Amino acid sequence: MTDSAPRRARVRAPELIGKGGWLNTGDTQYTLADLRGRIVVLDFWTFCCINCLHVLDELRELEEKHRDTVVVIGVHSPKFVHEAEHQAVVDAVERYGVQHPVLDDPELATWKQYAVRAWPTLVVIDPEGYVVAQHAGEGHAHAIERLVEELEAEHAAKGTLRRGDGPYVPPEPEPTVLRFPGKALLLPGGTFLVSDTTRHQLVELAEDAETVVRRIGSGMRAFADGGPEEASFSEPQGLALSEDGTAVIVADTVNHALRRLDLATGEVTTLAGTGRQWWQGSPTSGPAREVDLSSPWDVAVFGGRVWIAMAGVHQLWTYDPAARTVAVAAGTTNEGLVDGPGAEAWFAQPSGLAATADRLWLADSETSALRWVDPDGHVHTAVGTGLFDFGHRDGAAGQALFQHPLGVTALPDGSVAVADTYNHALRRYDPATGEVSTLATDLREPSGAVLAGEDIVVVESARHRLTRLRLPEEAVRVEAVAHRTRRAATEVAPGRLRLDVIFQAPAGQKLDTRYGPSTRLLVSSTPPELLLGGEGADTDLSRELELNPAVAEGVLHVSAMAASCDDDPANEYPACHVHQQDWGVPVRLTEGGTDRLPLVLAGMDEQ
Repeated sequence: MTDSAPRRARVRAPELIGKGGWLNTGDTQYTLADLRGRIVVLDFWTFCCINCLHVLDELRELEEKHRDTVVVIGVHSPKFVHEAEHQAVVDAVERYGVQHPVLDDPELATWKQYAVRAWPTLVVIDPEGYVVAQHAGEGHAHAIERLVEELEAEHAAKGTLRRGDGPYVPPEPEPTVLRFPGKALLLPGGTFLVSDTTRHQLVELAEDAETVVRRIGSGMRAFADGGPEEASFSEPQGLALSEDGTAVIVADTVNHALRRLDLATGEVTTLAGTGRQWWQGSPTSGPAREVDLSSPWDVAVFGGRVWIAMAGVHQLWTYDPAARTVAVAAGTTNEGLVDGPGAEAWFAQPSGLAATADRLWLADSETSALRWVDPDGHVHTAVGTGLFDFGHRDGAAGQALFQHPLGVTALPDGSVAVADTYNHALRRYDPATGEVSTLATDLREPSGAVLAGEDIVVVESARHRLTRLRLPEEAVRVEAVAHRTRRAATEVAPGRLRLDVIFQAPAGQKLDTRYGPSTRLLVSSTPPELLLGGEGADTDLSRELELNPAVAEGVLHVSAMAASCDDDPANEYPACHVHQQDWGVPVRLTEGGTDRLPLVLAGMDEQ
């Protein structure tokens, strides 16, 4: 089956089988024979995949226009362990407004029968039950519509086309206050603003995080500015308070736009985006209202700009409020986990952002990773190793595992809370120790969290509520943590200081040089005047620093990374690992002090 000659081979479509059964059919179980006479479009998808979500939106117009001849069947084919849970599929079908039957295939039985290799894949079956086309990826809706029109004409002439209502039966709506909320924000007055994603609204809740104060948005899936009742959104997600505290920036995800909510009036306006999805070859910078975006999932204010987690193209973009322009800040659109300068970094569906004074933290969901961007725009990985490494494991960052996290929250002590979505957990990463721990479990698909005093309020998306938890003492008592982790100052000579980060790949591994240098070193200082030379980023793990004799003491901030791969010539696809560590080294400038500072970057089997 090829796209170049999709209708020449007469291949009988394999039967639709899935252990999870059927959804959106009123409990009716279907076979292909039941659908004979209709044009069937099979959509092989999984709900973690942003490209799959794009295809769901692409198919809406086709379904509506040809609803009496076309039956779209979603075949849910999971990647992550969580996605094989039947209730998770039920939730996803409602969350993303899927208005056609879905076959839950947790063991990939139908996926294998149709020889599918990638998410998403679309297969077209003609009214006589033969496969006539197969397309992988997104962007094929127009080609499929042309094929549908040809099939309608051909089979109407043959008498093999059957028109009528399809098998879709909508589920009964649930009377909850929120429905699959995405993100939350603490407003200056102490109330909470929540993106009520499935209902296409923003909801302000009182300080109890339960009582509705007001709703913003018509509740209809649409793209319109206006007052709180006239404005419309489409599956809004991320929220960020403007620097002056008078407005909220909204990631209006399926409208591919940034919106602005005036907190005083409830008026909604569009800051960026055209409503159209960005495609390769489209502009990547320019006037914000003239540039297409792609599934912005979260927003955060960092360094005077609004940073955008552009999940749809695996990048970070920025919006400049003064110039009213947008531009790519990091990422190549390649999907994966590669650190380095922003222009060279790879991401995989960045979905959560949190800014501190000197770092922009991000949840990179498809690599199950926690990453961060420094003020110079360099990208670093704290936890996570790649697209297919996930789980639930605490401990040293090099060994710890998440499963498709969607949110991050900066904590008062400098650590980070991670909404570990598919593990139903809230996790914590402490840069001071390099350790990951679990704060809470039994949270149903947490997608974000917000600080409220000594509590953290978690968005429990699949329980349709905000849940208040008490943070552990060490995460909120900044002074205690600072004293506990304080190190004695190292006496160093003023002038030249040799910094050597010592790294040796663990046994059975070698440095990974496939994409260029496998190491990176970033150096800065507090106060900045401590360093007369040697600050910044480079690929060499050794560097000459120049210390200012006029500064008596300070802290050297050193961040080092090395990448290694298993050294086994017989293995065509060796596992690769990222080793990273941050140091804050207090120094005191003393005549006669040392002129060399060695730091050991431990390999994974040494941590």
